[in-house]
Amino acid sequence: MGKENVVSRPLTRAFASALRASGAAASTTTTTQNQQRASTKRPASEDVNNVTAPNKKKKRAALGDISNGTFNEVKLEAKDIVKQVKKSQGLATCVTSEVTDLLQSGTDAKAELVSVTADNCIEKHRLPPRPLGRSVEKSAVIGSSTELDLPKFTDIDSDDKDPLLCCLYAPEIYYNLRVSELKRRPVPDFMERIQKDITQSMRGILVDWLVEVSEEYTLVPDTLYLTVYLIDWFLHGNYLERQRLQLLGITCMLIASKYEEINAPRIEEFCFITDNTYTRDQVLEMENQVLAHFSFQIYTPTPKTFLRRFLRAAQASYLRPRLELECLASYLTELTLIDYHFLKFLPSVIAASAVFLAKWTLDQSNHPWNPTLEHYTTYKASDLKASVHALQDLQLNTKGCPLSAVRMKYRQEKFKSVAVLMSPKLLDTLF
Repeated sequence: MGKENVVSRPLTRAFASALRASGAAASTTTTTQNQQRASTKRPASEDVNNVTAPNKKKKRAALGDISNGTFNEVKLEAKDIVKQVKKSQGLATCVTSEVTDLLQSGTDAKAELVSVTADNCIEKHRLPPRPLGRSVEKSAVIGSSTELDLPKFTDIDSDDKDPLLCCLYAPEIYYNLRVSELKRRPVPDFMERIQKDITQSMRGILVDWLVEVSEEYTLVPDTLYLTVYLIDWFLHGNYLERQRLQLLGITCMLIASKYEEINAPRIEEFCFITDNTYTRDQVLEMENQVLAHFSFQIYTPTPKTFLRRFLRAAQASYLRPRLELECLASYLTELTLIDYHFLKFLPSVIAASAVFLAKWTLDQSNHPWNPTLEHYTTYKASDLKASVHALQDLQLNTKGCPLSAVRMKYRQEKFKSVAVLMSPKLLDTLF
């Protein structure tokens, strides 16, 4: 009961005089003692520093290489082929070191060229310029005045209210993606140089079937694109017999699903969709081989990665976003997965070409390219001439390709039936 009567509020001059007037000044001694006790307590940070740290868990050792027992069964002829290819891969790996040197040196990337060399096949790709600061970019936006000689474009990163868009970091993110797409790219002629039992048409049939599988299991588009990349990169460095091609396909989709999907299909579901041609153990064995080949680094930027960014830049010229443009560009980009010859184009080039051709298909009254698209893609219209023409041939099906999974998919109403649209002849003045 005595403790309840103790005054615990801070002692002020007004409060002290009130206590003296009421005859309760004696209780202030207790208050002062409480305050002194409180001041003698150590701060929380001091307690934490003096507490003995608990025993930490031991760090796990790095995961070692997973050996591939079944590789002993590969033909001797295939081993010789792979050895020759690995020699050429040593030349191609110079891309990574050159890109790293350019980033560390801080030089102007506009003037630097990165060479991807594979025997007699040499392709040169220009690194994109480093993104400017937000203050410099805002000065070049349409309607602003500046002394810098910069093209006028619409700022698609001005919507800072949506945290999902990562507007503050988007330019730097996509710059790093543009650098990453130059690494670990399959050489465009690996089918002729490495694979003796698999042809381009077999690859096309597999990818066409995987499009149907992705629709059956309602997988996100990124899973399909990553699946095709995993297939090409594995075939780029490993001989494979045709009897195991479908096994490679479902295994790569299994890995991609684990990476991209929230609820990935189970192994048994992939075995079932192949009419149980392969067992669960065979899929797990192939999964070990694929992951070992990739050193567990499976992600790479795909055309779909860049398409989202480029479509946002394309939609900036419209008062309202056009769903037809998005569906048509996605359709054109997905068509390239089946055609083996599009491996010679960078993913960002394919995405930019799809936006170019989609805009031309929907509207011939305006030029399909503008300063905003040129700024965010870093490609001029002339840079896309070869890829846009190749993409139009694919759209018009000039070669009479019988594979129709992608075309049937985009004839559905939910995709605005964009597969039935045909683009008019491309004019030379567009480039």
